[in-house]
Amino acid sequence: MKRIAILGKPNVGKSSLFNCFLKQRKAITSDVAGTTRDVNSSIMDFNGNLVEVLDTGGIDESSELFSKVKELSIKASEQADLVLYMVDGKLLPQEEDRALFYAISKKAKNCILVINKIDNDKEKQRGWEFASFGAKESFMISASHNRGILALKTHIIKSLGLTSQMALANDEDESLEDFLTSSTQEEIPEKKSINVGIIGRVNVGKSSLLNALLGSERSVVSSVAGTTIDPVDEEMEYGGQTIKFVDTAGIRRRSKIEGIERFALDRTKKVLEQSDIALLVLDVSEGFVELDERISSLVDKYSLGVIIVLNKWDIRASEFEEIRSELKRKFRFLEYAPFLSVSAKNGRHIEEIKKKILEVYANYSFRIPTSRLNDCIAEATKRHQLPSDHGKIVRIYYATQYETCPPQIALVMNRPKALHFSYRRYLVNFLRDSFDFSGTPILISARGRKEQNRIESEEE
Repeated sequence: MKRIAILGKPNVGKSSLFNCFLKQRKAITSDVAGTTRDVNSSIMDFNGNLVEVLDTGGIDESSELFSKVKELSIKASEQADLVLYMVDGKLLPQEEDRALFYAISKKAKNCILVINKIDNDKEKQRGWEFASFGAKESFMISASHNRGILALKTHIIKSLGLTSQMALANDEDESLEDFLTSSTQEEIPEKKSINVGIIGRVNVGKSSLLNALLGSERSVVSSVAGTTIDPVDEEMEYGGQTIKFVDTAGIRRRSKIEGIERFALDRTKKVLEQSDIALLVLDVSEGFVELDERISSLVDKYSLGVIIVLNKWDIRASEFEEIRSELKRKFRFLEYAPFLSVSAKNGRHIEEIKKKILEVYANYSFRIPTSRLNDCIAEATKRHQLPSDHGKIVRIYYATQYETCPPQIALVMNRPKALHFSYRRYLVNFLRDSFDFSGTPILISARGRKEQNRIESEEE
């Protein structure tokens, strides 16, 4: 599969072009320089050909953080079949841009100069001043207004030697806003993968953990809190399964969230909506705080499988028994979650995390045979009878598991509203004792016979 990398200094519109190609708002865009910090990738359809496009962080050496961003961006350009080097067409050509373009052109297989923010014909006059870069190929575009995109895509297809399988749509005058909201965009089918969201507060080591799991520097790591803004996703094959990791932005207290981090928080929630399992990363170099507990509640909110990752074990603040005791006390509602003591820095138990993901996903997608499920529920009610409803007998007629990921069980009852939450919790614990549901929630709902019959008839 061919690979395209979009490079350039901060705030030249790389993420806007990435979104323009994808026809989705995947990358966060803002007027804040340095919004994109990690390499954001997506498989896109270029005229019937699947191409991987990389949206890189802005090249800037103004700080330690952005120096690492530059390092990842340059690395992406060296691995790409085509580099699109973007500049801001509203500014005069800058010597630093010229030097970067020249340096990247020498190492890249193929490099095109893309002059962005040329919003009208009058601004094209300024765009011609970038001829001083000496680029073999250059294009003037406006990613925000979808100008010049057709010509650029046509050249990309030709430059990469892609076969023309369909005619390019003449969408030159269509606004970005229009086609971003279009419902006619066809989704590229993806094979089923285990989606794993990495969550935790800022600076607990989520990006370091992702890099350790992948065995490569995929995500920018810095001591600067809040380094990750865009969710960074990457797939790997393990144990015959495809695991898709997503390193989400660190979560702060609501009062501390500023600027583009508000967008990052929204993206994190969307990632969790599509996740199967959460890696809840906790920093054991210091004590657990209230925010850790609040973040952990997202696991319950989105009904995710969960593995607790106790990171920075090499510099832990307490001994194992003390940490385990505090963990059980503060995260009691996640008592079913397995936990691993990990050091992303030195690789401790990284391989065990991958194995545990497969185990938890097997439990998350497990379906109990109906006969065994009903035998189990019958045994549970025999050992501990259902409380009456104001003196009236409450019965469970039968149970059925109607969904997996997570396991969801319906109890068909004569008085469904009488099922108390404490008895529901007792049944969940009984099921856990009878089957291996480590790391996964179990959802139990109560239904009347008429409601269940209606649902079953609709399914038929």
